[in-house]
Amino acid sequence: MFKEFKEFVMRGNVLDLAVGVIIGGAFGKIVGSLVNDILMPLIGLLMGGINFGELSVTVGAAQIKWGLFVQSIIDFLIIAFVIFLIVKSANRMKKAPPPADPTTKDCPHCFSVISIKAARCPNCTSELTI
Repeated sequence: MFKEFKEFVMRGNVLDLAVGVIIGGAFGKIVGSLVNDILMPLIGLLMGGINFGELSVTVGAAQIKWGLFVQSIIDFLIIAFVIFLIVKSANRMKKAPPPADPTTKDCPHCFSVISIKAARCPNCTSELTI
């Protein structure tokens, strides 16, 4: 059983996923700090000195902290935008597959589309040079 577990863990996909989760967690902390410590104070200053972390509404005994919700939305938008940029740059670096060899050609006499291997046009029966 230990051998099977070792084989499962050592597969490339599992290791890639583990690295991605660890880097994603660290990246999330960086973005959280960017939003909470830099962007939100600047946005609050532009809006008249508002601290978004303290914005809340009290409904009965419950306190709804909608300012923290706004910060979480900004966190998400920044992370989604950065991931979009990473995926876009990774796709740009991929090589495009070579174009497939053509399988058809035009008959020089009747201009109909025929197989590239044809020695005679099935439409006008003209002989073709291969």
